[in-house]
Amino acid sequence: MGLMKVFSGSEILALALKEKIEAVNVDVLMKDNIQSGRLAGFGTSGSAVELFVQETDFSKVNPIIEEFRLNI
Repeated sequence: MGLMKVFSGSEILALALKEKIEAVNVDVLMKDNIQSGRLAGFGTSGSAVELFVQETDFSKVNPIIEEFRLNI
């Protein structure tokens, strides 16, 4: 089993979704390409933050993700 990307976008939206997912006791891995690019001296893009969950947790968090996407 591995990680599944569930979101890619701005840091503000990623943090909001991460909070909603963690509220149902699911761990979220956040990959911040903005910070990585800045440290390496590169520019950033609009979809620079990604959220990942375990594949086994996806069915639990999918309704949360879909509701979040409908409301943004």
